[in-house]
Formats: sequence, C-alpha cells, structure tokens
Amino acid sequence: MRVVVADDAVLIREGLVRLLEEFGCEVVATVGTGDELVSAVAAHRPDVSVVDVRMPPTFTDEGLRAAVAARKEVPGAPVLILSQYVEVSYADDLLADARGGVGYLLKDRVVDVEEFMAGLRGVASGGTVFDPQVISQLMVRRRRDDPVALLTPREREVLGLMAEGRSNPAIGRHLVVSEGAVEKHIRSIFAKLGLYADDADQHRRVLAVLAFLRS
Repeated sequence: MRVVVADDAVLIREGLVRLLEEFGCEVVATVGTGDELVSAVAAHRPDVSVVDVRMPPTFTDEGLRAAVAARKEVPGAPVLILSQYVEVSYADDLLADARGGVGYLLKDRVVDVEEFMAGLRGVASGGTVFDPQVISQLMVRRRRDDPVALLTPREREVLGLMAEGRSNPAIGRHLVVSEGAVEKHIRSIFAKLGLYADDADQHRRVLAVLAFLRS
C-alpha cells in the first residue's frame, strides 16, 4: 500500500512513517503543508493519504481544505484525516463525494495499531471510517424530509456502526445478532433511503453512511 503522510509535526510524521513501514506500507512522500499534499497526491497517486487537519500557515483547517482539493485534482483519491480536533468547516465537503475512500479518526482515541491499520486499509479500498465522536459532532438536527428519520432505532444503530467502518459480521457481534439479521436491517435501510441494487453507479453502503452523517 502506497501512502502519503501530511503532518507539520516532524516527530508525529516520522513516527507514522516508521509505523506504516513496519506494516509493509511504502511511504511515497511526507509533507508538512496543504499545498505540498495536493502536489504529492497529484504526483504519486497514492493508495491513501494520512492527513492532519491543522497545518501552516494558520493552523486551522488547511489539512481538510487540502484533502478536498486533492480529491478534486485526483478524483476519488482516498484520504484518512488523523487529527486531535474535529473541524466541521470542510468535513462536509470531504464527505459530499459519494465515491467513498474517506475517513476521520482522532489521534488521542487511536489506542490499537491494528485497528488503525484496518481503518487505513478500509479507506484505501474505498470505504468510510469515522470515529464516533466525529460522527456525533458532524450530525445536525434532522430535517423533516430527511429519509433517515424513517429508520427504526435499530436501523439507525446499524447505520451508525456502518459509519464507523464495521463489517456486517462485526456489527452482528456488537449487537449480538446474526449476520443474516444485520443483512436484513441493511436491506431495509437501503430501501428507505432509496438506494437500489439495480443502479450500478451507486456505492450503496457509502451513500447510506453519507445520508446518516448529513441527517
């Protein structure tokens, strides 16, 4: 897996490089600014980029803005935001691309390296992985016409676990139900959200998660 690492803090950046290399990844570029990230993604076309939110010059949301710009430069370029902060300003723009390949994890809540790598691989393969705290801060009050409001409490719970990047078996273990029951809930979720299997252009799981995050 080819990776670009974008973080202005040298120690964190180098620590990520060593960790990724230990797991067999090839770090093709390390950068410390948003502009450098966009250039690196365009030049190297990595399988995934790991990006901090706050970088020079203002240390506010440069990383998020650069991630959005990189995905415009290289459509669908997978990006995993790894930060101490939840910034909602451009997170919605990042999530608006229904092609998936996006994630947002909080540094101080990543306590399991294997779990982090699994999340990174998930994003690289086109999935979505979000820390529950990020999800809760991105959610806004439901609009009356929001189709997510049609979901049952259990269906919303299943969709929330999907947003965390969990597979059907993992959701089943968490809820202590069979994988078949999980699949039944997911079929119902897709139907209520108007996501149909006969539309080849849709990535239904990603679109369902985006609907949840916007609801």
